Amino acid sequence: MKAADIVTTIRILLAPVFFVVCNFYVLFNPAGSDAIGQFWQIPVLWIIFAIAELSDMLDGLIARKLGEVSDFGKLYDPFADTLFQISIFICFVWHNILPIIPFLLIVYREFAILFIRNLMQKKGISMGARLGGKIKTVVSIGAGVLALVVYSLRILFQRFLVSGKTDLYDRLYTGFSRSAIIVFHLAVVLSILSFIDYFSVYLKNPKQ
Repeated sequence: MKAADIVTTIRILLAPVFFVVCNFYVLFNPAGSDAIGQFWQIPVLWIIFAIAELSDMLDGLIARKLGEVSDFGKLYDPFADTLFQISIFICFVWHNILPIIPFLLIVYREFAILFIRNLMQKKGISMGARLGGKIKTVVSIGAGVLALVVYSLRILFQRFLVSGKTDLYDRLYTGFSRSAIIVFHLAVVLSILSFIDYFSVYLKNPKQ
């Protein structure tokens, strides 16, 4: 592995860590009364998320600066992106923050892209992330950020509001929740459009 690939690996390693931290009390104390979580999870999840996205920015920069752009990296980087995004989306679907049907569409799209990339490999072409896929990734990150805000609000207000919910909570929670769902649906639309783009590239390339 080259330096850029090692940075990419950070996202792969952090994906299961994010999942375990987010669902810590569900996984290890399913009979407990604390179904959503505790305060310590908030900073930990944000730190994990920030490190993962920082690695996504750095690996490309490092690869170009050190001249390490490779066919392996072109496939490894989007694979790491997908693994991390799917992991965080599973968490928020589990906690009823994001809807499951759009999530399934994203998962199916990723499997379809994987199949197309394998077909392209047989043609001797390593098809990395295209512009449509990169835009989809950015929008997916936005959906993940908004969903994480919603998750954080749940914990914060459950822990620090003795008298129950307030109008401020209702406005914040409703606003961020709706925004997360809207951006998530936009990510689904972009996922489908990018799949069409990848498929068209495959059809345009002659058989080897």
